[in-house]
Amino acid sequence: MAAIIDSVGAGPAQTPACRLVVRKQKGLAEILEFVTAGLEIGQQVVVLAGPTCLKELARGLGDHGLRPESLLHNGRMIFLTAPSCLAQLAKAGDPFQRGPLQRNGSVLRWVSDWSWAYQTVTDPSAILGYQRLVHDFTRSLTALSVCTVHCERLERSSLLALLADHRRAARTVRQSA
Repeated sequence: MAAIIDSVGAGPAQTPACRLVVRKQKGLAEILEFVTAGLEIGQQVVVLAGPTCLKELARGLGDHGLRPESLLHNGRMIFLTAPSCLAQLAKAGDPFQRGPLQRNGSVLRWVSDWSWAYQTVTDPSAILGYQRLVHDFTRSLTALSVCTVHCERLERSSLLALLADHRRAARTVRQSA
């Protein structure tokens, strides 16, 4: 079971720009729901995650009757493998002119799974930097965004730190805009 523990507003009306979903168990039910809803109404979906999460998501979409290979091939869905894709987002110019990013619609759904970072990166400031980069990028696209992380044995202090990092990353971008 997951808990949506944060929703950071995007502007004066405080429309939710990014939700943080902490998953205590393996499984991507909330993310599958978010992705499927977007695909069903014709939105393009971008998922930034580690390779394991991307494979699980593709399998879950297949289990729900969708064909992830077709969606990836026609650009309705884009998988970005973290952390190697972060360099592409950080480059100056329009990242949609390079690589797998080919924007083909006005509304975009963006999913960022940070499980890979919390499992492999030991420096909290590096994770915060990655989150700021991604939030900055998604804000420029006015995308509907969800951040998620799988934390099986997360202590209260770690959960509060994760929440604070997510808010800090999302708000820093908003204040600089």
